[in-house]
Amino acid sequence: MAAIEFRGVTKRFPDGTIAVDDLDLRIEDGEFMIFVGPSGCGKTTALRMVAGLEDPTAGEILVGDVVVNDLDPVDRDIAMVFQNYALYPHMTVRGNIGFPLETQRMPKPEREQRIAEAATLLGLEELLDRKPRALSGGQRQRVAMGRAIVRHPQSFLMDEPLSNLDAKLRVQMRAELVKLHQRLGVTTLYVTHDQVEAMTLGQRVAVLDRGVVQQVDAPDVLYNRPANTFVASFIGSPAMNFLRARLAGGAISFGDYSLPLPEKAAASLRRRDGEVIVGLRPEYFSDARLAPGAAALPVTVEITEQLGSETLVYFRVDGVSAETSGDSEAELGGAFVARLDPRTRPLPGERLQFAVDVERAHFFDPGDGVTLRMEDA
Repeated sequence: MAAIEFRGVTKRFPDGTIAVDDLDLRIEDGEFMIFVGPSGCGKTTALRMVAGLEDPTAGEILVGDVVVNDLDPVDRDIAMVFQNYALYPHMTVRGNIGFPLETQRMPKPEREQRIAEAATLLGLEELLDRKPRALSGGQRQRVAMGRAIVRHPQSFLMDEPLSNLDAKLRVQMRAELVKLHQRLGVTTLYVTHDQVEAMTLGQRVAVLDRGVVQQVDAPDVLYNRPANTFVASFIGSPAMNFLRARLAGGAISFGDYSLPLPEKAAASLRRRDGEVIVGLRPEYFSDARLAPGAAALPVTVEITEQLGSETLVYFRVDGVSAETSGDSEAELGGAFVARLDPRTRPLPGERLQFAVDVERAHFFDPGDGVTLRMEDA
């Protein structure tokens, strides 16, 4: 096993596009690191540079203590798992798993032992004589993982390996990946655009945008203490709501409304009186009838989604529009979204009072979108 490190790594393509910009990051030995971000953010390019499939324009990439910039992919002792499985259709499961060992001219007894170990680990023992066309998507992905495991590499690189699976299989395979990493402890760099995968799989998650790392932290830190509006909007589903407001006199004012700040927040932010971006996650709202005494807003319901365990409500506040973060899929023409108790079943057009948990609100600089830390305000 070995750590992976990026030291000032930049990738500029011939047309001038900068896919990765001055990346400094260390993935510790045995760590499961996720690179997440929208299409074109540079996450796959970064992974391909580690694999040796792309050359960095500047900077160094280390695997262990070795700079691998000039090493061929085969000499980096790294195994890759792709989203399209890349299995050989004419080979059996046994042949596909053992192919990397055969190319290394490993003696057959040792090769068979490693194939058997990988098959047992992945629950493929009864499928070893089948060909890929006779397997389900989840089974094919396990075969692809088995082919990576048998090599006993220093590190795994996984490029959106679950994206071709249906929703139920993705959940199952996420759990299997976590168990696999717990058993093997191999350094893993996993690339995905799916923030749910990132939050459930990663020990740490690096959020990228336009080739630049916006924040690297544990999943709960990204969710509860995002560094800026980009991270706040990308992590979480539905995405965080944003509104432009003013801080003054220990209260948040927007449109014709004013919500008092809790004493601690008011004291911390008093020196920051003026315009801010306020971030409110969907779960910070509740039906005021179930939260008597809480600060509340009059709202008009637009759309409701009954999900069984919760109710998602898209709503409007008179004279106030949700701020556009530019990255949120949850934005609906200036509407806000709330995650409510399933006992709340409002109808479109209904007027309600929504309580707001202001104590958990996030505050961002309206100029650069950076979080205003309470302790730094």
